[in-house]
Amino acid sequence: MGSRIITVSQDGSADYRTVQEAIDVVPLGNTCRTVIRVAPGVYRQPIYVPKTKNFITLAGMRPEETMLTWNNTATRIDHHQAARVIGTGTFGCGSTIVEGEDFIAENIAFENSAPEGSGQAVAIRVTADRCAFYNCRFLGWQDTLYLHYGKQYLSNCYIEGSVDFIFGNSTALLEHCHIHCKSPGYITAQSRKSSQETTGYVFLRCVITSNGKAQYTYLGRPWGPFGRVVFAYTYMEDCVKHVGWNNWGKTENERSACFYEYKCFGPGSCPSKRVTWARELIDEEAEQFLAHSFVDPDPQRPWLAQRMAVRLPYSA
Repeated sequence: MGSRIITVSQDGSADYRTVQEAIDVVPLGNTCRTVIRVAPGVYRQPIYVPKTKNFITLAGMRPEETMLTWNNTATRIDHHQAARVIGTGTFGCGSTIVEGEDFIAENIAFENSAPEGSGQAVAIRVTADRCAFYNCRFLGWQDTLYLHYGKQYLSNCYIEGSVDFIFGNSTALLEHCHIHCKSPGYITAQSRKSSQETTGYVFLRCVITSNGKAQYTYLGRPWGPFGRVVFAYTYMEDCVKHVGWNNWGKTENERSACFYEYKCFGPGSCPSKRVTWARELIDEEAEQFLAHSFVDPDPQRPWLAQRMAVRLPYSA
């Protein structure tokens, strides 16, 4: 599989001035890894990567200097695509929407700039399989990172928010990520709907930080009755409530939700004070969640390649 490079800069010195223009020239049914190199700047425009525009890479230099931002909310959407294409409500309000498979982003910040109190305001929705994010930043308040469908791998990323700010029903491994809780709420809202689904979120060797206050956020609540979330080897500041998890006001969720921790530490890690329906995994149970095979399960058709101890998609 060959590759091509497209450049973007707002000053007119590159192939295109906007990221969307660069995406638009990638053909439907794309099979060629297409790297869109994005010059530093704040790009204020909703971004849409359509289905079958596969194998796109967005690459910046530093996520602090290269930002894709817009301010849609679930109740107010201003977009260059029609609602029949991108959807409505929370599903359609992402500043960036990725529906093309084998998508990669590195050194990019994805932001929804809607202010606190705006309700659901997604920075990025990912509805695509085999997507990877490296050294990216996801900025917002409520519903920041919508990992909706498919398998995703996030490495060395920063994710901030308040309410349900990592949510959806994909199969995602977040490794060495920084989770920052800006105000009271819930870190995760995973929506697994049956025990047969293999979806879930694993946070492996991550860090959870606070705004300086204590006891104001939950690790998660089940958006779907079988919501599955694992925190392993993760440092938790004291912003995490001692009880850890919330049942979303439904006691029946306590029988089906799969909320686990494994060898976490820090002042927010309080196994003895957690709700009785969440638990600490034993070594044998944890094993399936601690390897990249959680998001790359088929050894005959792997999509993550081992490169200098970093997992990169083979398609890159």
